[in-house]
Order: sequence, then structure tokens, then C-alpha cells
Amino acid sequence: MARSSPSGSAASATAHSVDTTPILLLTGDDDFGIQQRAKQVWEAWRKAAGGMDHEVLDGTALNSSDALAALGRVREALQTLPFFGGPKLVWLQNCTFLGDDRTSGSSAVTEALGDFADELKAFRWEGVRLLIAASKADKRRTLFKTIEKLGLVESFAALSADDKDWGIKAESEATRAFQAGGRSIDDEALGELVTRTGPNLRLLAQECEKLILYTAGRKAITRGDVEAVTARQKTAQAFALSEALGDRNLGKVLRTLDEELWEIRTGADKKKSEIGLLYGLISKVRNLILIRELMSAGYLKPANQYNSFKAQLDRIPADQMPADKRYNPLSVHPFVLFQAARQAENFQSAELVRAMELLLEANRKLVSSDADEARVLQQVLVEIVGIGVARPQRR
Repeated sequence: MARSSPSGSAASATAHSVDTTPILLLTGDDDFGIQQRAKQVWEAWRKAAGGMDHEVLDGTALNSSDALAALGRVREALQTLPFFGGPKLVWLQNCTFLGDDRTSGSSAVTEALGDFADELKAFRWEGVRLLIAASKADKRRTLFKTIEKLGLVESFAALSADDKDWGIKAESEATRAFQAGGRSIDDEALGELVTRTGPNLRLLAQECEKLILYTAGRKAITRGDVEAVTARQKTAQAFALSEALGDRNLGKVLRTLDEELWEIRTGADKKKSEIGLLYGLISKVRNLILIRELMSAGYLKPANQYNSFKAQLDRIPADQMPADKRYNPLSVHPFVLFQAARQAENFQSAELVRAMELLLEANRKLVSSDADEARVLQQVLVEIVGIGVARPQRR
């Protein structure tokens, strides 16, 4: 999750920290990250302030009336002194009317937010602090700019499959969660967990919690635990068959193929097709070949940790790689290559070349003949996985 740099205080011309700022705005498209950070800050503020007379307000607004009502509650909370004296804390959580949607853009809400910004500029902040947790706050608004000048803004970006570093971020978050829960996890299990969950921190946190509960009474979490407890999310399911092929596990390959074919036949996933499954397998074998070639050329060495593997990728000279992205390993997502690197040891180079030949022949059958699609896929997978003896993956 990315956070913006703290802004200077307009009143004092000195930089605020989270511990001293009168106003803190947490915003972005990572709702889970915002929620976790808001809880952390609020608990720290409460502990430092003491007392019980602090207010938590709901900023969810379905229409302009809800937004105006929420703003009214914030104004009232800021103006109301604690019954027993001392500091006053106000938390506006789940605020949904600071963006550029219809509710936020209505004339009434826009005017009210402008007035609120003016009130914040004139407000005496001695002993009063305001925390706002808002999804996708519009940086162009006067209120946003005012908070930047008076206090701090922290921005949280959700993980995306397009972000080449999402695997590193996900692994870091999972490791932190396990350490907090008194658990450790080996590299193989961590890689499997991140692969199954995909770039979704909320789901990752849920799966980590499940694993901590599942392993009660022991410290270490294994790949077996991950496979037993966690479910493959949709982003991971799309690659389940190719991952089973990479693992060179015939039973897993055939079970996964049956599940994929069932979804195609029943129409459960209209985006899937037999030819699409085949293209996914071709892409997987191509990645395995590319990885083996990089290792043979001395560009890569086996690595159990994603960070060290990605560091090796970053050192590969771009001008030494093919211009065609289909054959350029640097155009493939690093986490995909990391998984392939761990699986490449299950195959000899000659086996992978033969596998590509078999897949291309299967492609010809699916495109230009009346052969049964399921039978073609079953046969080619059995031939590929059944070639030679699988070697154990690096632990």
C-alpha cells in the first residue's frame, strides 16, 4: 500500500506526524488497507489522549441528504467539548462522499464541503483531532487541499495484477500477519498462499486468519496447511490447470481438468473454453522453457524467496532479450516466472520441447478436426506429465 508524504501545517509551517497532526485523511482504492490503518491510528490516539468521550461517526452516504447529515454530525462532534474535559477525538469512518460520484458531485454536497473546508481553516484545534477514512477522495476538491495544508493525507492503493511488485507486497503482508499470530511459514507455503489468493489484501488477511486458527498448537505453517484450508480465488483458478502441469502431478492435473471442463459444459464460467485451456498450457510450457534457458545462460539461479528471485530478474540486460514479447521473459509478470522457476526442475529441457510439440499438435486437432475436446486435452496432459519421472520441487 502506498502512502503520500506528509504535508506541512499551514498554521505552524512545520511538518506534522501522525502523532501530532490535528487532521488525518486516509484515502484511496484499497478499502481494506484504509480500514486497518484507521483502526491502528485511532487506537494510538485514544491511548495517548485517555478518557472515554470520543466519537466514531458513520460517513456512508447513499444520497446527498445522507452526506449533508454526516457532515452535520462531524461539525457537531468537533464543537462539542468532552464532558470531563481533556482531548476530543472524532473519527469519520467509511466516508463515501469525498470522491467524484453523483452524490459527491451534487451541488448541495459540493457547497457544503467547501463551507466545511473554510470552517476547518478557522477552527481552533487545541485538544481536538479529526480522523477521516474515505474511499477515493477527489484531490481536486477544496477540502482535500485544505486537509493537506492543515494536517496529513495518506493514500492507499489496492494491489493489482498489473503491478509487478504485488507478489512482494502480498508476501510481506502475509508474513506480518503470521508473525503477529505467533506463526512462521516456509517459502513454498507462502508462495502457494499468495498464488491462491491473488492481489487482494482483504482475502489474504482472511486466509491468514484461517491458517492461524487451523494450526493452533503449533508454530509452523506448511504448504499442506495452505492446500487444506485456503480456497483458490477466481484470479488463481484461471491458472489452476497450468499450475498443476508445472507441478507435474498427474492426479492433480486430471482432477483440475475435470473441474474446468465441468464449468465449460455447464456454462458456469462463460469466459472459459477448451481452446482457452490449451492456450494457457502452451503459455505455461513456454514460460518453463524460457526459465530453463535463462538458468542455462547463467542469468538466473534457483531461489526460494521471491525478493531474491526478482532481484536477479532486474539485473538481466534488457537488450539481451528478444524483441518479441511472446519470447521475452522480462515481459512476463515476475511472480509468474518465480512460480515457473520453482517448477522448471520437474522437467528436462528436452521434455519441455516435446511438450510444446504435443500441445501444438493438440491445437491442430481442436481447430481443424471433430475430435472430442476433452479427450484431446486428457491425452496430451497424460503424455506430458507422464514423460519421465517427476523430480521433487526445491524446498
